[in-house]
Amino acid sequence: MRTAPLVSVIVPNYNYAQPLRHCLAALAAQTHGPLEVIVVDDGSTDDSVAVADSFGVRVLRTPVNSGPSVARNIGAEAARGEILMFVDSDVALAPDAVANAVAILAAEPGVGAVCGNYDTVPMTPGGVVRDYRNLYRHWWFRIAEGSITGFMSTAIVAVPSRVWDEVGPWNPRLTQSEGADVVERLTARYEVRMTSTVLGRHDDDATLRIALSKVFTRTRVHIPFFLHRRRVVGVVTSAESGTGLASWLAAATAPLPLVAGPVWAALPALLLLAWLLSDARMYRFVLRTRGLPFTVVYAALHLLVNLTIGVGVAAGLVQWLVSRRFRRLYEEQAVAA
Repeated sequence: MRTAPLVSVIVPNYNYAQPLRHCLAALAAQTHGPLEVIVVDDGSTDDSVAVADSFGVRVLRTPVNSGPSVARNIGAEAARGEILMFVDSDVALAPDAVANAVAILAAEPGVGAVCGNYDTVPMTPGGVVRDYRNLYRHWWFRIAEGSITGFMSTAIVAVPSRVWDEVGPWNPRLTQSEGADVVERLTARYEVRMTSTVLGRHDDDATLRIALSKVFTRTRVHIPFFLHRRRVVGVVTSAESGTGLASWLAAATAPLPLVAGPVWAALPALLLLAWLLSDARMYRFVLRTRGLPFTVVYAALHLLVNLTIGVGVAAGLVQWLVSRRFRRLYEEQAVAA
């Protein structure tokens, strides 16, 4: 009888002491064994290392803060498991998450990686912004279930070590596009599976300022990566939402009634309605999950996020056109990938 495979769980961490505590507690409660947990601390200045030490896991440290890709690579090089599982330090896995990922990889040799989803409930309570961000990401990953291409979440990923030897490592020079880079190499040889049977609670953004700042930055810096690969559509779909165009046009046409008369108010209103209807399935899901008052707030926050994506796309395109350094930097990163 074949024994269960050793799974090496690699947790990159930077100044996330409190979420890390929940992450490691969840790993200690996994139903799968044996398990090797490796925390790679990326130059934290809080008590993250002490938290990791208190759980008795293996702790490695980067000399200076170098980014999650570097931390993941250090963990992968030190891992002894047949399966590598990359789990961000702000994710607390469900007790059966590792076991379910292992079962898929064992049953289907053609699957080279299993990506997990976020639970509908965040790791810790944090208000409507956190609830919105968490629930939206759950929905986005949920409708992507099955074979995926183009982009993948890097927060929960299980890969057989033999596969990682072929397609790794994470590109340390890519700060926001490393998932798109790795999934390209994976899907050239294997299927990449997204599934909600591998679930984790996520410690998502707690304030609107943080959420919008992240959305803007991630969208902007994705522009050169995808333009270099001739996949402009991927800029939008891999950022936060693929249904933002109508909301951008609604915002652009909103001043029309002031300059062309009140009758033109119908145009931005119709565009906004088209934007809402394009995500009707999502809003029905939110309504069933959280009720009408939260759904109204959710829609308002989602509109702000979509408009921020539009600003990020515009800023990225302008920077691409006017900044040779911006183009050259990401061209070099893409070639290195």
